[in-house]
Amino acid sequence: MHENDSVFRHIKIGRKTLSNRFAIQAMEACDADEEGNPTEKTYRRYRKYFEGKAAFIDLEAISVTDETVARKNQLMCMPKNQKALEKLVREMKSINPDAMFVWQLTHAGELSNPEFSRRVCPKPLPGFGGDLLTEDDMEKIIERFVTAAKIARDCGADGVDFKNCHGYLGSQLVRPWNDRKWKYGGNFKNRTRFTYTVYERINKEIGDPDFIVGSKVSFWEGFPGGQGTAGPRSPVLDLTESIELIKGMEERGARFIIVSAGSPSLTLALTQPDKAIPDYLYLHFSFQKAAREVLKPETVVIGSGYSMLGSGKNHLPALEPEEKTLLFWANKNIDDGITDMVAFGRQSYADPQVPIKLTQGKEDTIKWCIACDNCVELLIRQVPVGCTTFDREYTDILKETREKMGKLTFKRT
Repeated sequence: MHENDSVFRHIKIGRKTLSNRFAIQAMEACDADEEGNPTEKTYRRYRKYFEGKAAFIDLEAISVTDETVARKNQLMCMPKNQKALEKLVREMKSINPDAMFVWQLTHAGELSNPEFSRRVCPKPLPGFGGDLLTEDDMEKIIERFVTAAKIARDCGADGVDFKNCHGYLGSQLVRPWNDRKWKYGGNFKNRTRFTYTVYERINKEIGDPDFIVGSKVSFWEGFPGGQGTAGPRSPVLDLTESIELIKGMEERGARFIIVSAGSPSLTLALTQPDKAIPDYLYLHFSFQKAAREVLKPETVVIGSGYSMLGSGKNHLPALEPEEKTLLFWANKNIDDGITDMVAFGRQSYADPQVPIKLTQGKEDTIKWCIACDNCVELLIRQVPVGCTTFDREYTDILKETREKMGKLTFKRT
């Protein structure tokens, strides 16, 4: 039994007390319908999340627009989707009303897929590009984020995760690479204008102290000019702006910060540490500590990167076997003040019921993520995503996809 572990201490986010320190990351799965509404596949995934008793559950990247999207079957948060989303929240809350359910609001920008949507950008990044966004475009996008937050509130969600990570529009605007001379580029004040304006508008127009706002942030994207670098063409890690960004979010009402890194389209192994480069995990811990040191105690830091650890069958060097597990590092980092909560990404596909199994003394039944990253291949291929190791349905989807399209080789940098 692990009920006395630090991951099972209560914690408050805003005015709500959570029963444990486990969070489910926003994990896209390409299984919405053509209108961006949840399907039965979507429901099956979220039922498992809520049954698993994680205290914080982040709805996968849900787009505020259907014009510029990264996934063919992506969830949408527009007026046309409100009734379907209300139904989703109602059912999930009936399963576990104590869980905090937030929605990760996103806009793909330069990561939109030009095969079926319009690709746009603040400044062309080599390998991406797209139509240059205008100031008028930005005003409309801001309105879409505010509208989406209102929809989330009206549907019964506990709050929103305003996405500022992983190369999506929030990242594209705030990164030093965006040195274009316009209202939303150049100096740090201009590059954070979009993010801070959305925060200010949501808090002013919703004005509900029980509705939580926060963000997932890439502290270092790992390429020249990315978030957390020293300049528009510098590869040097410099957390000055990342720290200022989250402090500015906190000043404008952020109640949680999910600390991440990387941009999966460019630096996948940095975003989600893998077997080949396991020590990238320690960068995540360092970024979590940097956030925890500058934010107020009541602003909750949620850490990423833990899925690779699993039951300890990983390649982390210079550690005793018992020091390699997810549970060891989750408890240690909470105890050491590195993070307040720990989040599962790939592990939520493999087995989202880790919290309840630990409290029920069923640790030996946990299906630990093996970090094969086949789920990433499914995502890239625009087909429904799940665990190909432990769920036959997704094993078959992967097999059929490879038979049709060939095995995908993607580079982890």
